[in-house]
Amino acid sequence: MSDNTSLLRAIEAPTDQPQATYRALESIVEKTVGVRLFTLMEIDHERAVAWRNYSNMPDAYPISGEKPVQKNRWSEIVEDRREIFVANTIDEIAEVFPDYPLIQSLGCESCMNIPIVIAGQLRGTLNCLHVAGYYKADRVARAESLKLPGTLAFMMAAACRSNGENHV
Repeated sequence: MSDNTSLLRAIEAPTDQPQATYRALESIVEKTVGVRLFTLMEIDHERAVAWRNYSNMPDAYPISGEKPVQKNRWSEIVEDRREIFVANTIDEIAEVFPDYPLIQSLGCESCMNIPIVIAGQLRGTLNCLHVAGYYKADRVARAESLKLPGTLAFMMAAACRSNGENHV
């Protein structure tokens, strides 16, 4: 079954939404660029907060709460320029993410954050983490293809919220 078919079947599933769609997206991300820790973050620009709505390591990174959006090098790249952020060392991660000790404890020392933009607004990011030095130019180039399935997943979440079906 192709990735597109798997994602479409997940989107069509009448129950367990948007989680079924998120799991299908994670599978596509794994096949396309590889990932050890995968999370999705949504952003509410009016309130300047972000929240995690999916995690493949919920014990370490649960789906919960909100955190203020920080202004730093990450926000300049992802929010302002709408480009993929890449950090390939734990030191680069530590510059922008205060939870870098937890990231490192999970065996992750590189990250790639893929912005999802819908109707001109940054809606959130696909967050991919792996071992040090993992997200080199070839993987970053392939990550561009993840924006469409990522957009579909974020649109599914919005549709679920509109229908009162999303508990995240």
